[in-house]
Amino acid sequence: MRLLGLDLGSERIGVAVSDELGWTAQGLCVLRRQGGKRDLDKIARLVEEQKAEAVVLGLPLNMDGTEGPQAQRTRRFAAALEAHLGLEVRLWDERLTTWEAEGILKEAGVRGPRRRQVVDKLAATLILKSYMEANKENTA
Repeated sequence: MRLLGLDLGSERIGVAVSDELGWTAQGLCVLRRQGGKRDLDKIARLVEEQKAEAVVLGLPLNMDGTEGPQAQRTRRFAAALEAHLGLEVRLWDERLTTWEAEGILKEAGVRGPRRRQVVDKLAATLILKSYMEANKENTA
């Protein structure tokens, strides 16, 4: 099953995709947020192009596991996206993924504007990879 992974931000949406077997996750692109239906339509086009069967959306929980305002906004976005796509949108704990992505890029020597361009895509990849690894363990 091919999955699309999303890292939802206020300005950008990082996008990743799995291979058809669910073994790997690769960064796909970064979408600029335009709001409302325009964002949903962009994601719908990617779902169609990639033949994704479900979407994994990072849920930004607080470090203690509670939900703050951003998590509530993400839940509302997930509900709208699920209705728009007619596909399941699976929420996945994304704590520290952006921080981890920043660390990976810093270690690789990626700096400045270039890092800002790829951090959301890498965060989406980490969210999707984490989701796939956890679900492999649950089905083993």
